[in-house]
Order: sequence, then C-alpha cells, then structure tokens
Amino acid sequence: GLRAHLCSDSRKRFGVDRFNQMDFAAAEALELDVAIGLDVQADGIEEGKAAPAFTLADAAGKKVSLKDFAGKNVILYFYPKDDTPGCTKEACGFRDLWKEIGKKNAVVLGVSADTGESHRKFASKYKLPFPLLSDPDRKTMKTYGAYGEKMMYGKKTVGVIRSTVWIGPDGRVQKHWARVSDAAKHPEQVLAALEGARD
Repeated sequence: GLRAHLCSDSRKRFGVDRFNQMDFAAAEALELDVAIGLDVQADGIEEGKAAPAFTLADAAGKKVSLKDFAGKNVILYFYPKDDTPGCTKEACGFRDLWKEIGKKNAVVLGVSADTGESHRKFASKYKLPFPLLSDPDRKTMKTYGAYGEKMMYGKKTVGVIRSTVWIGPDGRVQKHWARVSDAAKHPEQVLAALEGARD
C-alpha cells in the first residue's frame, strides 16, 4: 500500500537499492507531509474540541501564544503571502471591521510563512491594527489543516490553504472555515458569525 509506494518512490528519488530503517523513517515523514498532510492534520480541528496550542513570533519577534488570549474570542486566519492581491483584500477587510470585531470580545491574528520584516512592511503599508505571526516551518499551519493539497489554476499543488478558525473564550473551536473561497468577503462572514453567537 502507501508504505510500499513511499519506499519505492524514495528509492527512485535517492537512487539507492538498500534503505535502512532510519533513512526510510526520514523519507516517509517527508513524503507523508506532502502526500496526506492535509487529510491527517485537519482531523485535529473539530468544532467543539480544544484548539491546538501554538506559540509564534509576531512582526517584532515577540512570542505570541494562544493561551495569551484566554477568555477572548480568537480569529486565527491563515493566508499564503503578504502583500498579494487576495491576502491584501482579506487583511484590509479585517482591518476595516476590526473595531466591530473587537466589540465581540475578539482578537484577530493573521498567520503566514513570511518573515517578521515582511510582516512589518505589510502591516505598515496597509495600517493593519492586529498582529501578523510567522510560521516559517508551517508547523502550526499543518496542525490547523492550513497546509496541504489544494487546487490552483485547475492543478493540484501543495501549499498554504486560506482558512480561518474561530476559537472561543474557553479555548474550544467554535467554527472552522476550512477553505476560504472569497478573501474579500470573508471578514464579513467572520463578523456575522460572531454577531450571531450567544453572549
């Protein structure tokens, strides 16, 4: 099955006939990340269940953790890249609704693989009032089902999946937008969900 397939692929890729257990484990981890990372990791995000903990650096290099926002609603949104058309529309949408979102005892956190310097420039250019966090190894993205297979221009590719998780004051997932199709309208959807929640 999958294990044999991976072993075969790995042998071809590395040009070796003999594959010891350590080599196989390393290659298997690599292959599984690409092949089924989304399917496996996304299982951890279920509405009503505890959101996975994370600690990421903001644009200034300060460590930001989910536990820092205990007692608040957290809108954790994942996006592919700073200062690209869709990501800019989404970020500016959250910026424009930031005060309204704040009235619902909520904070907004944006996450991409970009560097702190890139985040600083992006936030400054568009006057973004919320933190942008860096996930260079995409570990948090994978945990939240925001990295894996996706369709782009009609072709399957592996990359960041635009998605959002609303985490409630109790640390549990309230809503998971697993695939955001319209980046510009998405912030309004998030606010509507917050406004529809019982206080």
